[in-house]
Amino acid sequence: MNTHADIDADVHSFLKSKLGHVIGGRVVEAASGKTFSTLNPATGEVLARLAQGDATDVDRAVKAARVAFEGPWSKWTPYERQALLMRVHDLVDKRFEEMALLETLDMGSPITRTRNLKKIALQALAYFATQTMNPSGQLLQNNMAGTVKSMIVKAPLGVVGGILAWNNPLVGQWFLVGGALATGCTVVLKPAELASLSVLYMVNLLHEAGMPEGVVNVVTRYGSVAGAALAGHNDVDRIVFTGSVATGRQIVEASTSNMKRVQVEMGGKSPDIVFADADLDLAVPGAAMAVFNNSGQICTAGTRLFVQRGIHEEFIARLTAFTQTLRVGNGLDPAVQMGPLISQQQLERVMGYVKGAAPEGATLASGGERLGGDLAEGYFIQPTIFSNVTPNMRIAREEIFGPVISVLPFDTEDEALRLANATEYGLGGAVWTRDMSTALRMVDGIKAGSVWVNCYGWMDIGVGMAGYKLSGYGTKGGPGYIDSFLYEKCVYINVT
Repeated sequence: MNTHADIDADVHSFLKSKLGHVIGGRVVEAASGKTFSTLNPATGEVLARLAQGDATDVDRAVKAARVAFEGPWSKWTPYERQALLMRVHDLVDKRFEEMALLETLDMGSPITRTRNLKKIALQALAYFATQTMNPSGQLLQNNMAGTVKSMIVKAPLGVVGGILAWNNPLVGQWFLVGGALATGCTVVLKPAELASLSVLYMVNLLHEAGMPEGVVNVVTRYGSVAGAALAGHNDVDRIVFTGSVATGRQIVEASTSNMKRVQVEMGGKSPDIVFADADLDLAVPGAAMAVFNNSGQICTAGTRLFVQRGIHEEFIARLTAFTQTLRVGNGLDPAVQMGPLISQQQLERVMGYVKGAAPEGATLASGGERLGGDLAEGYFIQPTIFSNVTPNMRIAREEIFGPVISVLPFDTEDEALRLANATEYGLGGAVWTRDMSTALRMVDGIKAGSVWVNCYGWMDIGVGMAGYKLSGYGTKGGPGYIDSFLYEKCVYINVT
């Protein structure tokens, strides 16, 4: 077993290696020769220099993916793809500590959190390995007096373009790559410029496991140029996007160039509803970490916390007390529970919301300051709670994507549902109550793609998640997910 020193040395060696695009199985520079820096958000230090891709690089990657799709990869049987996925599973199992460390360095999430993502990554790979054998068509005995047999078969779409978010690439990449490898598609990935390292490391593992050249390609880029080029490329058959609503709209518009299949997962302003009969020993830390996990940089974060009026003051007091026990700092420290925001720009964005809340009438119950001292060079903010929030305030309406909770009171179930659904988003929601009848009524009434009861944020790849309203469309995981990489082909055979 590798020691911590071995793991640190391996990660250091990776960061010092040649890091460029991965196209056709080779590491290559950007066509322009330009690079950009990726920073450690806990210290502001440069971790590595990455290739700054553009439309030319995207076109090179798409061509490589097309060659692989129509060439050697098309001859792989479902069993061979399954065996590849299991080899990848075993390599990820063996090397996940390095991947977790890279993720912590690159996007700041505490090492305890990134290590805990191992289980869901391995579950995803095992799940997709089982799905290689799963797609099935139909033989239809229903026409022309038996002279013509008709059937429906399913075939891989082709080249899939994936635009990843920066807040969780360590897990998010496997949903796309796993689905593509299971179905025989090929991939061009554009990771977020703020967190590309775990994606580049992942491709190394795929090749080590025996994946053919060109099946998975990566183009890195600072800015949106590469993502737009990928979404608009006429030789890309499907686009999968995770990110903001504004960018998502642009991706959807660009995808119409050749009528790509599209899945988009965008923003959220999820309601987290606590009834007076809830188990507060469970609900208080649950509601807190529904936002403070990953420094609030999670699309489904329960940032609108609705608390029934009878326990409103007690809940705020207990929530504040719990929040003040959280340790904020460099994620490399195993004792840290909340790391930095991803960038200076994101820090300024979040602080803008914090500073603008009081003038609108909100009361700062806890936090609200940037951290200094030993953390001054990083992008740290205290976990923050606002009370006396009303639904029309910006902090209650707009996605902050930071560790900021807005607490709003309610009296009845009907009022809770009305307030919960008064948003343009529909990604997630939760309810805390001991009464399962109440819980089921709320599950029925909350308009969101995922709803949790007496827990928050759980994800099962076999069940999946989905979006509603401006949070997007298309499932991620679940029974229908594999079909999104396939198209149906209607076949008629004259047997006379």
